[in-house]
Amino acid sequence: MISFVFISACTTTKTVNKSTSETDQIGTAKLMMAAYQQKAAEYKALCYQAYNIARYQVDEKIKQVSEKPKAIMTDIDETVLDNSPYQVHQSLMGKDFDQKSWYDWTRRGDADTVPGALHFFQYAASKGIEIFYVTNRDENERQSTLENLKKFGFPFANNEHLLLKQTSSSKTGRRDSIAAYKDIILFIGDNLNDLNGSFEKKSMSDRSKVTDSYAQSFGDNFIVLPNASYGDWENAFYQYNYKLTPAQKDSVLRSITKSY
Repeated sequence: MISFVFISACTTTKTVNKSTSETDQIGTAKLMMAAYQQKAAEYKALCYQAYNIARYQVDEKIKQVSEKPKAIMTDIDETVLDNSPYQVHQSLMGKDFDQKSWYDWTRRGDADTVPGALHFFQYAASKGIEIFYVTNRDENERQSTLENLKKFGFPFANNEHLLLKQTSSSKTGRRDSIAAYKDIILFIGDNLNDLNGSFEKKSMSDRSKVTDSYAQSFGDNFIVLPNASYGDWENAFYQYNYKLTPAQKDSVLRSITKSY
């Protein structure tokens, strides 16, 4: 990790600004995560793997008879669109996520595609499967989000198939509203909450237990994309306390990780 040493002009005594150092360490960690997403061939391979499995499942599930038209429910951020430039920008500014800067980013409509996503969703649509984009972006991001999706040619990029956050970040209600008239054959996302409501607001240990209980669903009707930059995996570390300082977060990480 990077630390900074400041030397006074009138003395040779070294002093360290601890809070600044801890903030820089968190920023450096986030920058490393974004670099992995942008430059690591392994990240790209994991995305291709996820969407190759999804394509296989589409081919299998369209053979199954259903009373309802088939559909796919997918997240957007870090599942369909790559927001790593935002992560880099914030890290270089010495900042973490904040709503205003996020709105500034999504308003640009400049997010690139996650590897494998575009071809997969175009393939699924060609098989007569509807795509529903269920995201926790806000209503004021609707137009820029649609424009970003349309720029690349994502199918079903329209108001009917874009379900934004309204009063709750939980996707259960939106998931149920789709399932009422569609047979959802795949749930795709980078956050376990994208797949099923059973994961929501659970502790680290409970998230692990629920994951074990759904072991047979991963690669079947649950498709997970890699995201080491943010998500409820991190929120669970901090017990969903969004007001922790970088120093407090650092303390938590040291307390929950194993060494030898």
